[in-house]
Amino acid sequence: MAQHNVATNRKARHEYFVDKTYEAGIELHGAEVKSLRAGTVSLNESYAQMQDGEVWVQGMHITPYKNADEREAPDPARKRRLLLRKQEIAALDRQVRQKGYTLIPLRVYFNQRGYAKVELGLCRGKRQYDKREAIAERDAQREAERTRREFEKTR
Repeated sequence: MAQHNVATNRKARHEYFVDKTYEAGIELHGAEVKSLRAGTVSLNESYAQMQDGEVWVQGMHITPYKNADEREAPDPARKRRLLLRKQEIAALDRQVRQKGYTLIPLRVYFNQRGYAKVELGLCRGKRQYDKREAIAERDAQREAERTRREFEKTR
């Protein structure tokens, strides 16, 4: 069984340079795992931060599972603890303290063993000209691919 992507944060790769990625487990309550399997999660505007030697993700919205007891359903937008090794947390803490670095959840997925994981990126913000440059590069690649396909059709 391969990895099963649940949600991706496509905007993050446009807004930030991703220097390094980490795989983190996520602490879920109640029927949140079933909600994840149903794909009802949003990573838009989510970020992670260090707090008392732990990493917490905020802004990640997991819609409550429709067949679960509504009284026991946790808050959909609550902050959730990410599970990392102590060495990884210490390294992330050192790097986040540097100017301009932030932790952004890039995607949520289930690994081969069926555990919910978050791909966490150590990111630096892009400037406006960096974004325009990336868009121009992507458009040039599309145009080159289109030209190549048209050339091969005529052969």
